[in-house]
Amino acid sequence: MAANILIVDDEQAIADLVEIYLKNENYNVFKFYNGKDALNCIENEKLDLAILDIMLSDVDGFSICQQIREKHNFPVIMLTAKEEEI
Repeated sequence: MAANILIVDDEQAIADLVEIYLKNENYNVFKFYNGKDALNCIENEKLDLAILDIMLSDVDGFSICQQIREKHNFPVIMLTAKEEEI
């Protein structure tokens, strides 16, 4: 049975790319571009891994991770693409 992986990133191109790689490896992917929809998925699906963007437009990835940890113990990978000026 393939693992269920949640992807949450408000940058559509990044989420879509990660989804392609995971689906090519035969994982089941639940992809969302906002935290609200992702939190709904967490409550309704059995997940094996979450890949969360840190900076989302509605809820930050750290808050989603906290809510995951209240009820679940699956691994969480945090991502960010923040650019910094030097």
